Amino acid sequence: MQQNFLSNPNSPASIPTTGNASQEMLQNREPVRLMAIGSRQGVLNVIHALHRLRFAEVSEWSPLLPAPTSGEVMSILTRHISREATKGG
Repeated sequence: MQQNFLSNPNSPASIPTTGNASQEMLQNREPVRLMAIGSRQGVLNVIHALHRLRFAEVSEWSPLLPAPTSGEVMSILTRHISREATKGG
């Protein structure tokens, strides 16, 4: 079972899945992708370490994929963040 990145489902950053409100909220969010690249065991160690820190569920990461570098694998995690939070100041 996948969990939201934010632990509080009533938080303003949570995304409803139906209705006009979801379209408006999706327009105010942008995807950010995190990649872990390395040996199979190294990538799995990072994924599990981030899970223990409650950063991401293991199931939210992509399956292990061949990396551009020979002999390595990679996994990708996509987060949708508020565009408001990305504005520097």
